[in-house]
Amino acid sequence: MAYKWTLSGVEETQLFAESLAALLQPGDFMALEGDLGAGKTTFTQGLGRGLGVKQVVNSPTFTIIKEYQGRLPLYHMDVYRVGDDVDSLGLDDYFFGDGVCVVEWASLIEEVLPADRLTVLLRTVGEDERLIELVPQGVRYVNLCEEFDFDARTGN
Repeated sequence: MAYKWTLSGVEETQLFAESLAALLQPGDFMALEGDLGAGKTTFTQGLGRGLGVKQVVNSPTFTIIKEYQGRLPLYHMDVYRVGDDVDSLGLDDYFFGDGVCVVEWASLIEEVLPADRLTVLLRTVGEDERLIELVPQGVRYVNLCEEFDFDARTGN
């Protein structure tokens, strides 16, 4: 089952993620998928804000992994350029750590991803509109999606 919302603009996408962050717990894992420019980093910026991260959250395209401190640690990864070197990155320390792990282009390393996770699909559907689809895998994420209720007009 998937849960879907259509959002307008950067602010609404960030507000959506910020609201979702309130429900996150240590060890949560999010796999982000979407074309270039679909809003993966924008989503993660909102997530960081919702977790109380004070630093600027930006794309880890060339560093692969960035860590931020907030209510929970945020581990933000972009595996687009990893290639066959995935085993040397020590991803398990992040995937099964005490923070929230967010992986952009996660399908590129599907074979090492946790079975239980929340996949976030972002698609451009209009000039300034995004379709966000949450696809839970595992009881934890089904429960999270059932609990999450976002209304763009109120931010809740």
